[in-house]
Amino acid sequence: MRGIRLGSIFGIPIKLNVTFLLILPLLAYLIGSDVGTIVEQVLNPTFGAGIEATALTGGSTPFVLGAVAAVGLFTCVLLHELGHSVVAMYYGYEIDSITLWLLGGVAQFTEMPEDWKIELQVAIAGPVVSVALGVLAYGGFTLLAGGGQPVLVFVLGYLMLANIVLAVFNMLPGFPMDGGRVLRALLARTRTHARATQIAAEVGKGFALLLALFALFTGLNLYLLALAFFIYMGAAGEAQQTVLKAAFRGVTVADVMTPGEDLHTVSPDDSVADLIGRMFRERHTGYPVVDRGTLVGMVTLGDAQSVDEVERDAMRVDDVMATDVFTATPETDAMDAFQTMQQQNVGRLPVVDADGELCGIVSRTDLMTAFDIIQQSGAAQSETMGPNMSPFGR
Repeated sequence: MRGIRLGSIFGIPIKLNVTFLLILPLLAYLIGSDVGTIVEQVLNPTFGAGIEATALTGGSTPFVLGAVAAVGLFTCVLLHELGHSVVAMYYGYEIDSITLWLLGGVAQFTEMPEDWKIELQVAIAGPVVSVALGVLAYGGFTLLAGGGQPVLVFVLGYLMLANIVLAVFNMLPGFPMDGGRVLRALLARTRTHARATQIAAEVGKGFALLLALFALFTGLNLYLLALAFFIYMGAAGEAQQTVLKAAFRGVTVADVMTPGEDLHTVSPDDSVADLIGRMFRERHTGYPVVDRGTLVGMVTLGDAQSVDEVERDAMRVDDVMATDVFTATPETDAMDAFQTMQQQNVGRLPVVDADGELCGIVSRTDLMTAFDIIQQSGAAQSETMGPNMSPFGR
């Protein structure tokens, strides 16, 4: 998830997604609009806050309160994600970033733990932090209630309630939310990680559908609809990634790539017109560009089509090719290559050896064909392949 970097905590980059800049003022407005209701229907009758509602609802006061409470809430969300991250770092896992966005916060892990005991601890760490923050806010609220500081009492009361709701909601079994990850960890005690993920993902998708129905029948709550969509897509996506990872265990790029002797390449001196002709004849939409055995770029059909037809005879491949090319080595894990293609939105990776010479190319099609073969062989379901075994003869 892309965002504006604010700084770092414990070495973890902290980012703001552009959607955060949209939701923060809206949330501040919604809280400010409900100050009187929160005081009169929740804080005073339930917790004995003793707040005079009129002291908080005049002029711009409620919207200042709303802004302070909204910032406080997102600060608590950040601490919630830090709870997950610190525990994961304790066990040696790297955290790419924590990003605040439309639906709260996301801690992006370089790799998710597969040991169920570690995942269980990482998953519950966030809700534990939220409960602790709720208890702290309640302590401050209790000390100040009725003491003539209505602004501070309101903010502490709001954060007390918000953190408890955050902890409880996150523990619902909506994989990939915290509760869903707890469910996967418990399932993985007696199942493979991949199978536990599949079950937790199905539960998560079912929860997302129920949440969407609830949002529709309670006044078309757009926030809950967006959350339901996020949970559904997140569950489906993580299940797919986990199955792929299990399937590609022990498989490297060398196992699935098109080797150098079978590779179609072009020269930087070829004309764009000749390039398009080759693409038509050979049914390829992308080629490595090689100069005296060395990879110098990649050129695609889109690059060629960007040149006006009347100029294609005069323009050369090196005028339109991309020189900032993502590559793999023969030893790269197949799953790592697939993730690079996803993250960089490319369809193929040139494969270079230790000397920088082109020795093959691996495409999404190569990887999906390999995945189909592994699935049909039953390797992914059994996960019996060792680190030096694969259906490709390693």
